[in-house]
Amino acid sequence: MTDDAEADVCLIVEGAYPFVVGGVSAWLQDLMVNLPDVRFAIVAIKADAEAQDYRLTPPPNVVSVTEVALAPDTQMPRRIGDAEAASIAEALVVFLGGGGVAPLHALIDRVGAIRGMPRAGDIMAHPAVFARLKRFYRAMLPTASFHHYFWAMRVLLGGLLAVLTAPLPRARVYHTISTGFAGLMAARAARQTGRPAFITEHGIYLLERQIEVMMADWIGDQVDTGLELDRSVRDLRDLWVRAFTSYAGACYDACDPIVALYGENNAVQRRLGARAERVRAIPNGIDATRFDGLQDLRDPARPLVALLGRVVPIKDVKTFVRAAALVHAQRPDVRFALLGPEDEDADYAAECYALVAQLGIGDVFSFEGRVRIDEWLPRVDLLVLTSLSEAQPLVILEGGACGIPVVAPDVGSCREMIEGRGGADSAHGGIVTPLVNPVATAAAILRIVDEDGLRDRMGQAMRARVLRDYDHGTIIGAYRDIYRALSRA
Repeated sequence: MTDDAEADVCLIVEGAYPFVVGGVSAWLQDLMVNLPDVRFAIVAIKADAEAQDYRLTPPPNVVSVTEVALAPDTQMPRRIGDAEAASIAEALVVFLGGGGVAPLHALIDRVGAIRGMPRAGDIMAHPAVFARLKRFYRAMLPTASFHHYFWAMRVLLGGLLAVLTAPLPRARVYHTISTGFAGLMAARAARQTGRPAFITEHGIYLLERQIEVMMADWIGDQVDTGLELDRSVRDLRDLWVRAFTSYAGACYDACDPIVALYGENNAVQRRLGARAERVRAIPNGIDATRFDGLQDLRDPARPLVALLGRVVPIKDVKTFVRAAALVHAQRPDVRFALLGPEDEDADYAAECYALVAQLGIGDVFSFEGRVRIDEWLPRVDLLVLTSLSEAQPLVILEGGACGIPVVAPDVGSCREMIEGRGGADSAHGGIVTPLVNPVATAAAILRIVDEDGLRDRMGQAMRARVLRDYDHGTIIGAYRDIYRALSRA
């Protein structure tokens, strides 16, 4: 890697690549590997300056990796003029209060006007900034603990200033993979370089942060109002939600196009402020040819129903176990398998083992641990998901490529993947169920395994949709087209 080289595309990612395996990180690695003629720079945003091992090795077409720590450093602060610091403090408060790209531009310009790029800690330590934050506290949260307020602002504004003062790789296009701090970095790049920025959201970052904040037990001085976002009494949760809302608004204003994995999330993006003419959907894809030629190993006398996923609460494995017991009472010939690692949450895994034993289905229900999916999918008659949250589950595409129907809850893009997008694309590749509903899940399983020919018809509908709408090469090509168009612009 050559740190001073200009990249074609700068990818900006928060809390993932190259320090985390799976999810967004795997998607980024696949994108870069399959666009070998595109030169990438990586901005890897992380919580603090502590060294982290790379879990993924950047491919040869990555020309630089810039790590950005959100926590302000603890070095002796460099002196900044009082007037400059007061101006920046005012811009910080205005941006935090209202959001949008214009206040962010004012803040970027004021920080950039300081001779020699300051560090975030230089700004946060200045008395003028502290004084302005005290006035903001008295106006917004006078009943909250100032101690908790101060540390919340240090995280929120320290992270904001960190991405506005960090080294910015040279690139023709800036591509962020979320709003939040990564989105602010993209908005800054567009302002300072005049180059285009765009965003791909796998999940909706703002909604995820809102849920996290509403459920957080690490935020002090909370008024007990449940999960309500619109509350008459303000507490520190309002500060966190307001900040991330401002950050998302600025990112959406700065980015074009605004990409989601499926149409329903485009609607969410529009509701959160994204311009309708900018949003578009590009799903994740799959190379279905890797499953060509697999031998059919299914046992017609003993159908196999499988959940492919981790044994963790978010996958709601207990609903799958309870559904299995209901199916077993009517069809004792049906077998069930959990295909996925069991070591991420040992306590939850133990609860799932105990539930299988308690329901008396140990003879037909197995936990297989980590598996090679190409060895297991040829044996599976039906895939089941019971997750509490998903974006675009890869397992549905992998099963669909093998002609396997799926039962899944109405989360993320599951309905769109299973039932299509309407019109001519309406053949069902499985059954969509309500969340946390073992009875509905069991009924769907029984319908597919009982009704003659239904499993095959749904499996073929799922395979046809995967080949037509989720082809890996076509989707990689869509990103190549975006990069080329924005580079020319």
